[in-house]
Amino acid sequence: METVKIGKQEWSTENLNVDHFNNGDEIQQIESAADWLMHLKEKKPAWCYYENDASNEKKYGKLYNWHAVNDPRGIAPKGYHIPSDTEWTELIDYLDGVPANPNDVIGSGTIAGPKMKNDSGWNNSENGTNDSGFSALPAGKRSGFDGNFANIGETGYWWSSTEDYKTKAFGRVLMPNTRYGIKEGRIYKETEFKESGFSVRCLRN
Repeated sequence: METVKIGKQEWSTENLNVDHFNNGDEIQQIESAADWLMHLKEKKPAWCYYENDASNEKKYGKLYNWHAVNDPRGIAPKGYHIPSDTEWTELIDYLDGVPANPNDVIGSGTIAGPKMKNDSGWNNSENGTNDSGFSALPAGKRSGFDGNFANIGETGYWWSSTEDYKTKAFGRVLMPNTRYGIKEGRIYKETEFKESGFSVRCLRN
């Protein structure tokens, strides 16, 4: 696994792309929206390719529901773990240069975002500088509400290992440079249904 040192942390530079847990058990691939939603009612781990297109694998890796992320059998390679919400915050604060405003629930991330974006691969020339080496790409997501896919090429979504409450968990969203005509380009904290399909990055222990 290729990694980059950012502050005191060492992050993977590609999205996770495994289909088995560390004990060898298979993580189920789910394709149709109906099967995705039916399967996840039972809170079972699952993964998919964006639009079920395997050609997206090399560039974007796989999308996982949070049940796969949180499974005790583990999906992170040996010596790594799925970053917690606190560890994501440490990364973004380091790249922003200042701690997030504690009164701002979603944080800032306006300086960190462009530093984390890859310098190619984003739609409409909305690439970043990749000064951090994080090499973030916009893999899009799969909705936990209707099982549909959205925002490939425009937005990146990553899980944390931290539960928000019974039905949701925290993640991070890296936005386009402009959104609704407003300059954006930041990475912010998101709470999302556990059944959603997000990318995953790993952090060295």
